[in-house]
Amino acid sequence: MSEYSKVTPEIVEQIKAVVAPNRVYTGADINEDFSHDEMSIYGKAMPELVVDAASTEEIAATMKIAYDNNIPVTARGAGTGLVGACVPIAGGIVINTTKMNKILEYDLNNFVVKVQCGVLLNDLAEDCVSKGLMYPPDPGEKFATLGGNVSTNAGGMRACKYGATRDYVRAMEVVLPTGEVTRFGSTVSKTSSGYSLLNLMIGSEGTLGIITELTLKIIPAPKEVISLVIPFETLEDCIGTVPQFKKNGLDPQALEFMEKAIVQASERYIGKSVYPQKIDGVEAGAYLLVTFDGKTKDELDNIIEEASEIALEADAIDVLVADTPAKIKDAWAARSSFLEAIKAETNWKDGLEMLDECDVVVPLDKIAPYVEYVYGVGEKFGLRIESFGHAGDGNLHIYIIGDDKISVADFKAKADEFFDDIYAEATRVGGLVSGEHAIGSGKLDYLAKSVGPTQMKLMEDIKRVFDPKMILNPGKVCYKL
Repeated sequence: MSEYSKVTPEIVEQIKAVVAPNRVYTGADINEDFSHDEMSIYGKAMPELVVDAASTEEIAATMKIAYDNNIPVTARGAGTGLVGACVPIAGGIVINTTKMNKILEYDLNNFVVKVQCGVLLNDLAEDCVSKGLMYPPDPGEKFATLGGNVSTNAGGMRACKYGATRDYVRAMEVVLPTGEVTRFGSTVSKTSSGYSLLNLMIGSEGTLGIITELTLKIIPAPKEVISLVIPFETLEDCIGTVPQFKKNGLDPQALEFMEKAIVQASERYIGKSVYPQKIDGVEAGAYLLVTFDGKTKDELDNIIEEASEIALEADAIDVLVADTPAKIKDAWAARSSFLEAIKAETNWKDGLEMLDECDVVVPLDKIAPYVEYVYGVGEKFGLRIESFGHAGDGNLHIYIIGDDKISVADFKAKADEFFDDIYAEATRVGGLVSGEHAIGSGKLDYLAKSVGPTQMKLMEDIKRVFDPKMILNPGKVCYKL
C-alpha cells in the first residue's frame, strides 16, 4: 500500500472543483458506514475522502484526478455486500453512487429499461410491476443497488428459472481507471462482435471500471403466480427431492430449501408464524418453498397437482398451497429475512459480528450429500451452522456463528479451517466458491485454492490491462495487497 499516494489538501480542492463541495467529505465528516460492508468479520478501513457522485461526468473527473495522482479508489453502492468487496482497504477515495438513482427510460419495442447505477433493486422491481413488467433477477437483499448487483453478478431466488443478473444486462456505461468513459454492449439480444467486454465487467466487483449506467432486459410479468410450502421430516429428504422437479419437466420460478432452525429464527425476527412446525403429530425438520408462474390458473393447477405428487412420493409431510397474494407475501417475507434473522441473534466481540458465511454452488445431484458433509465438518469443529439455499440452482448459503465463549481470533481460526475443508469438498464435487456473493477480499484465498495459479494470474493480468496503476478497488478478487 505504500506505493499509493495520500489525499492531500490540494487534491481535495481539485475534487471539490469537479464535484459540488457539499458532496465531498474528509476526516471526521466521513460516515463510519463507508469503512465496511454487511459482513464486518472481513474488517474495516476508513477512506481519506468520500465523493457523493451525482453523474458519470463527476465520477470520470474524480477518477482522472485519482489516476494522475496514483490514489486508490473504491466504488460503492448501498454497501450490502458480504465479502468485503467495497471496503477501502488501501484508503484513498470512496465514490458513493447511491445518489445516481434515476430510472431513465423504458424501451418497450426492445423490452429494455435504462437506469443509473444507484437505482435500488426494489425500486426497479416495483416500477416494473406497476407497468405489467418484470425484472427477473431477485437477490435476497432488495435494497442493494443495481450497479452492485451487476458488479457481483447477483443471483437470487428466481435464478432457478430465469437466470442470474448477467442474463439481463444488455449494455452499460463505464468509467475506466484513467477517467475515460466508454460503453460496452448494445440493446441487441446477441453478438459475436469480438471479446465480450460487457461480460467481463459483469461480476468484476468494481476492479476493472465503475459502472454508471445500465441497459437491462425486462419481460412481461407472468399472469399467475403460486407458491407451495412443503415440510419434510428431515433435511436429507427435503433436499433429495429437488432434482425430481426438473426430471419431471416442471420449471419452478424459485425452489428454495431451508432447515427448521433458520425458519424459526426468521419467524422470531418478523414476529409471525408462517411455516407449520408440526403436522398430524409429525415434526418438520426442513422445508421446500417452491414458486411456479404461468399464463393461466388452469395451467398452474395442473403443475401444482404434479408437484404435490412428486413431493408426497418423496416423503413430504404435506403440501401447503399459498394461493393468495397475502399468503405468498408471508411465505417469502420469512424467507427473505433469513440473513437479518441470523444477524439479530449473533454475538458481537471487539466491534465485529461473530458470523461468517459462504455461498458455494454445487451440481444439483450433489446438494444433499454436500450439505450432509458440511454439517459433519461443523460438528468436528464445534461450530453452530445455519443453512438455506437456492436448491433449484445448487447455490447454498452456509453460515457459521460464534458463541460468547470464543474469542474473535479463535473464531476466525476455526472459520478458516472449516471453510478450507468445505470449499475443497465443493471443488471436488464439481462446484465453485461463489454462486452470487462474489469474492472481494474475504474469499480470495479460497478462490485461489479452487481455480489454481494459472487462472489467478490470467485474472490479475486482465486487471492490469484495464488498470495499469492498480488503483481501482485494489486487493480484491484476484490478488492481495
